[in-house]
Amino acid sequence: MMNDKLVFLGLLYFIQGIPYGLQSSLLPVYLRGAGHSLTNISLTKILYFPWVLKVFWAPLVDRTGTKRCWLVGTVAGLALTCLVSATISPDVQYMGVAGSLLAMNLLASVQDIAADGSAVRLLRGQGELGLGNTVQVVGYKAGSVFAGGGLLAVIDVAGWGWMFTLLACVYGGVALFVWGAPVLDGESPRGQGEGRRGSKDVMQPWKVWRKLLSVPGTPWTMFYVLTYKLGEQGAVTMFPLFLLDHHMTARELGVWNGVVAMAFSICGSSIGGFLLSQYSIGLLMRRVFMMRTVSMVFQSSLLIVLEPSVLMKGMAVLSLSLQHFIAGLITTLTFTTMMNCTQRAEESIQATHYSFLATLEVLGKLSFSALAGGMVDTVGFPIAFILFLFLTSSSALHVWRATETGILKEQLKEQPQ
Repeated sequence: MMNDKLVFLGLLYFIQGIPYGLQSSLLPVYLRGAGHSLTNISLTKILYFPWVLKVFWAPLVDRTGTKRCWLVGTVAGLALTCLVSATISPDVQYMGVAGSLLAMNLLASVQDIAADGSAVRLLRGQGELGLGNTVQVVGYKAGSVFAGGGLLAVIDVAGWGWMFTLLACVYGGVALFVWGAPVLDGESPRGQGEGRRGSKDVMQPWKVWRKLLSVPGTPWTMFYVLTYKLGEQGAVTMFPLFLLDHHMTARELGVWNGVVAMAFSICGSSIGGFLLSQYSIGLLMRRVFMMRTVSMVFQSSLLIVLEPSVLMKGMAVLSLSLQHFIAGLITTLTFTTMMNCTQRAEESIQATHYSFLATLEVLGKLSFSALAGGMVDTVGFPIAFILFLFLTSSSALHVWRATETGILKEQLKEQPQ
């Protein structure tokens, strides 16, 4: 039964990562090759906006219909969108491409709400939560790599139309799989009374927010997901650019930071699920956050070595690999912590609660990434990395205190089920 859950969730999160891979890796290269300006290419980042807004329509997914219907409907919608995209000529129809990607992001964000709600209901005990969140993180990254790297390698041969036709087939197959998936058989449709109450709550959002904020552990988790990656995100964004300025070529950086580092990130996420099946999450978070702080000290120390050398490149690659491995591990622990918190909420708001936390997690990462470049331009790499190190250390202290006196105290010695 557990294997059925993991396959089901893995497929959902795999196809969820495809739009991100298309937009972050494949599309910029393809549009640039088609002659589009860097301004037009940069403006495609706006198309991620549905992911920030998804918390506002999450109550509708929570309170109406079933998760199966929402999943089948959104995945089938993604298949149809891909079929429409296959008829577009990206060389001359820039707005058509943008519209298709906006539709894909909107549908994928709604699918994410239903998928998260299903995961919260299906996964029980820390062991299942750890494995389930590993599948979530690794599946999403694998879908992104498939769309951004795999399809980019064949698009010159297959062409734009055939590529999106292939994606339509993938989405169509997953929609059929979800329609017949036995893991959702226990879900009951919303009754009329519940539907009326749900519709009333959707029209009175302050009631939903009051319920969300009253869930035990929510205030701490909100602050945690907003801040836990700030220092790390600044370093992940800026350290490769430092290497590009002083030590590595763009080709070398593409291999080490784009391929090898991603492999370490996926490895860290995978090992995180295994460790959660063996140790308490409180104990793991204490140790891993301290490891990340030490890794940041090591990486920051490399900024004073400006002369390019084989040894420096080796240390830089080691630093990138450690950084992404620990980041992948922490991501799995964080999503498990979020799901632990969400499971304390009543079932009628669980998908909304988890979507709310996930939105804050994205906002924390994206907002600081947008500011990191200006910070380095203003104060320079060394001072900026001192700030990154301070934020990383503060996050470790926040987690440590939570295991001593806060929400993680009860989970410090709790053994996985």
